[in-house]
Amino acid sequence: MDSFINGTSAFQPLPLQRANINPVEKAGSDFSKVIQSTISQVMEADSEGENAIQRLQSGQAKNLHEVMISVEKADISLKMLVQFRNKALQAYEEVMRMQI
Repeated sequence: MDSFINGTSAFQPLPLQRANINPVEKAGSDFSKVIQSTISQVMEADSEGENAIQRLQSGQAKNLHEVMISVEKADISLKMLVQFRNKALQAYEEVMRMQI
């Protein structure tokens, strides 16, 4: 208690360590991972939709609604990716218009 009153504390704060990665580089790599993941998910949904259509044409598909759900998932995923691209392009254009 006396050490706390004198200005020194028995509890010392932990020393801060510098991060090895530049925050901009880290954000850039995280962003690229998000983009790669999104593209792979869209490609996977498209592939599942194509496979469902092929199963329907060959008579292997039991339910038409499952085929339609797969095709709609692929369509929605592609539309989302296009909107993602449009927003990224708008953000890039906005940054390019900024004056320094």
